[in-house]
Amino acid sequence: MAWFSKEKKLKSKATTPEAPPPAAKKGEGIWNKCDGCGEVSSKSDWEKNWNVCPLCGHHDMLPARRRFELLLDPGSWQELDGDLTPQDPLGFSDAKKYKDRLKSTYKATGLRDAFISGVGSIGGTPVSLGSFAFEFMGGSMGSVVGEKVARVIDRAYERRIPCIVFSSSGGARMQEGIFSLMQMAKTSAALNRFRAVRKPYVSVMLHPTTGGVAASFAWLGDVIIAEPKALIGFAGPRVIEQTIREKLPPGFQRSEFLMEHGMIDAIVPRGEMRDRLAQLLALLG
Repeated sequence: MAWFSKEKKLKSKATTPEAPPPAAKKGEGIWNKCDGCGEVSSKSDWEKNWNVCPLCGHHDMLPARRRFELLLDPGSWQELDGDLTPQDPLGFSDAKKYKDRLKSTYKATGLRDAFISGVGSIGGTPVSLGSFAFEFMGGSMGSVVGEKVARVIDRAYERRIPCIVFSSSGGARMQEGIFSLMQMAKTSAALNRFRAVRKPYVSVMLHPTTGGVAASFAWLGDVIIAEPKALIGFAGPRVIEQTIREKLPPGFQRSEFLMEHGMIDAIVPRGEMRDRLAQLLALLG
């Protein structure tokens, strides 16, 4: 009797191919409905206004690279550290493997991680700066994001120039565990070194800025600026309400509430941000 036998391979049945995505309807994509006032306006006017509703002034998310277009002197932007790519040190898996989530997010956004950094100038003043990209896993901070933030600060230290960080994050990235939480200490230590050059560090908080990012470098600015109605805090209001079993005051943790209670220095609309930063750098830089 033979130890093995060759089985005939079965051909898999032909499956029905997936239906192609439906074609865009005529006129679709040319209008934008505001999340603030609910009114509809031309998408081109909304984009020209840097994703701010032209009717009520509601600030929507703005991609990081467009933010640099808004703020920096033309032709001055130089992106750095763009080759840094997050790894999967814990082999983390929930509904989806972390490494697969990174790949799919990269394909969807074209970004390697949730932070873009480099150098440029504002009003003629050279700056080292970086901005979170909330569209990449909610702007969560992993080891690469922390490294890039630290490099923004260290670059400002080495070049003796001001430092600016635009924060928009859900906090530490759970898929990297303690490696993510370590970035809070790492970035704060980099800021401590930077103090020796006596150049300003401006922290700009966007909607939302929460968790480990808010609990570290975002709150350590020499000047702390926020966009209107940005949600800023360590834990979100729903978590706090469920913990203390009390209803929070209206507008709690919004930038206007924080401004009223002395937690931030200024609220600056997006269209005025460039001029305000240029003024600050001329005074402090």
